[in-house]
Amino acid sequence: MAGVAPAQAAPQSIATGVALAIAGSIAFSGKAIIVKLAYRYPGVDAVSLIMLRMLMALPFFLGLVWWAGYRARKAGAVVVPLTGKDKLGIVGLGITGYYLASYLDFAGLAYISASLERLILYLNPTLVVLLGVALYGKKVSLPQAAGMALSYGGVLLVFGHEVSFAGGNAALGAALVLGSAISYALYLSYSGELVQRLGSLRLVGLATSVACVLCIVQFVILRPLDTAFAVAPEVLWLSLLNAIACTVVPVMLVMMAIERIGSGLAAQVGMVGPMSTILMGVLLLDEPMNLWVIGGTILVLLGVYVVSTRR
Repeated sequence: MAGVAPAQAAPQSIATGVALAIAGSIAFSGKAIIVKLAYRYPGVDAVSLIMLRMLMALPFFLGLVWWAGYRARKAGAVVVPLTGKDKLGIVGLGITGYYLASYLDFAGLAYISASLERLILYLNPTLVVLLGVALYGKKVSLPQAAGMALSYGGVLLVFGHEVSFAGGNAALGAALVLGSAISYALYLSYSGELVQRLGSLRLVGLATSVACVLCIVQFVILRPLDTAFAVAPEVLWLSLLNAIACTVVPVMLVMMAIERIGSGLAAQVGMVGPMSTILMGVLLLDEPMNLWVIGGTILVLLGVYVVSTRR
């Protein structure tokens, strides 16, 4: 069941899974910083940035599909054939977890700070709980409700401070990133069963390859082809860094973590994500570190902790 660690997982496997989830969360956090840096150059928007990121990442993900099959055959294991249901699941995970979530996130980052973006995305565990209520009729306990109130109160605190100087743009950016968080929560809710069946590397390669193709097709439909690389060289280098260090590597780490400890615990230990984003934002983007940001971050982390431990 999604959100539950495998029942027979050994302590060493759990420790490894937690370490992988932490490392993946920190690597994912760098994405917002790189996107904000790229937006400083002319001729850059969400459609072009996500296309460059996914175009550069696609060969790595296709390589993952090949490597997963090769490793299984070399070990004498049977490569599980894909059923029709598997294929639909892969397409669904590719759309929700990697295409839609990424595009909405990139679009939102054009209007809000990296710190607020990360706090909104960190609401994922609370969104997973709410999805459980909506999809499976699960009940929310009083501590869970209190935790969610703390989390959303923290985001509103930072958002209220940001909207005071960014106006309606901050509202638009926050709405886009919230849409990204909801899409990724859907991915977390449904990835557990499929990753157990197909394995983390194979599923990552297949689902992200689907997302890469969708991002490239989106650019072809919406933008002239001759503008694909008509950006500053720095944007190309930033996109390559984003594709490898903040896309390929963390996706592998998080999926391997889910395979060991389940999607719920993997989401919980991502608490380092907001802190690392805020720190990098202060150091690399000159974003403010004030009482609004600190107070909001504490409320979000405390609320998510309460929700996660009561699940």
